[in-house]
Amino acid sequence: MLDIKFIRENADLVKAAAVKKNIAFDVAELLAADDSRRTLLLEVETMRSKQNEIANAVPRATDTKERERLISESKSMKDVLQKKEVELQEVMKTWHGLMVQVPNIPDVSVPEGKEDSDNVEVRTWGSIPKFDFTPKDHIELFEKHGMADFERGTKVAGFRGYVLKSDGARLVFALSQFVLNELSKEGFEPMIVPSLVRRAPLIGTGFLPQGEEDLYKTQDGDFLAGTAEVATMGYHMDEVLNISDFPKKYISFSPSFRREAGSHSKDTKGLIRVHEFFKWEQVILCEASHEQSVKFHEYLTENSEKLMQKLGIPYHIVLNCGGDLGLGQVKKYDIEAWVPSQNTYRETHSASYFHDFQTRRLNIRYKDANGKLRFAHSLNNTAIAMPRILVPLVENFQQADGSITIPEVLRPYMGGKHKIG
Repeated sequence: MLDIKFIRENADLVKAAAVKKNIAFDVAELLAADDSRRTLLLEVETMRSKQNEIANAVPRATDTKERERLISESKSMKDVLQKKEVELQEVMKTWHGLMVQVPNIPDVSVPEGKEDSDNVEVRTWGSIPKFDFTPKDHIELFEKHGMADFERGTKVAGFRGYVLKSDGARLVFALSQFVLNELSKEGFEPMIVPSLVRRAPLIGTGFLPQGEEDLYKTQDGDFLAGTAEVATMGYHMDEVLNISDFPKKYISFSPSFRREAGSHSKDTKGLIRVHEFFKWEQVILCEASHEQSVKFHEYLTENSEKLMQKLGIPYHIVLNCGGDLGLGQVKKYDIEAWVPSQNTYRETHSASYFHDFQTRRLNIRYKDANGKLRFAHSLNNTAIAMPRILVPLVENFQQADGSITIPEVLRPYMGGKHKIG
């Protein structure tokens, strides 16, 4: 959420941000609602003040008629005030509904574009494998080695269901332990956070109201989050943090759930696009400084690159265009891993920074060096998303005989095993 004062003073900038992000938003409608809000708020506050004056004057009135007049005036004003307060509540509802739709301002380095095909490649790492045989896709490899059961997974869970088993399950736990150990060395505090979350942290992180169709909702009105970012950011909701603790660095784990609404024809088989998965998410809270946000954005991206490099999975990094940014993102990088069977890169990580967009919604503040309360800045990036990462892992490390070489860094977590099959 942006500061309404900033929006009023930079209406053209907000309008341009909406256009660049390909988001339909009418700044004029918000400003009109804000005019009504401010007018009504002034009227209500003035009437409340006047009513208090009259209420205080009643017991001091010595004349009976004067006391009766004051009581009558107070009652009449109370009736008008109650109507004004109801009117203000309705205007506030409209105003707040528009405020949570205001897009954050993208960085000047964000390229123009409407969709992911317009993202710009920043750099590549690793050599794309050249097989002297026809490479198998991950579905065939998993089924060949008894690492997954897609048919029974669908029987149990429905569309996009899967069961990981044997070395498929072991790889998930190996990757999890590997990532946890590597990022703990970087000073990240591990957390296991809830997947079941209230509406407030989802609104706070910017996943609601626009993304509700992609979330699973319970009968109690709570939601199953699609990333540990939501609960991790909600962890400090309505708190004032100590500047001496910055940057606060978390590596958070949770099961994650996405309905994949509108993606029914995309990746309907296999492990790339599933409804239930597991993620380790990097989250940073830092001082309200653009320079700090830029620094930590590069740092988070570098962390994930190091993990990919140690795993030996070829990838490239793309800078997301305006139309491929979320409502609150200032800038985002995607790491996309090479998938041999598809002869292309597929997204495995997303690194974003938000300035104070999320923390303003969540009311996460700190006192700066001068004692002034400020909203912190927030950033996040995928550390590892499973089982999706297994797709490029098994496909890039497959051998001519159908076996799969286990990356060296994972072998200690796989009982010293060097290959599957």
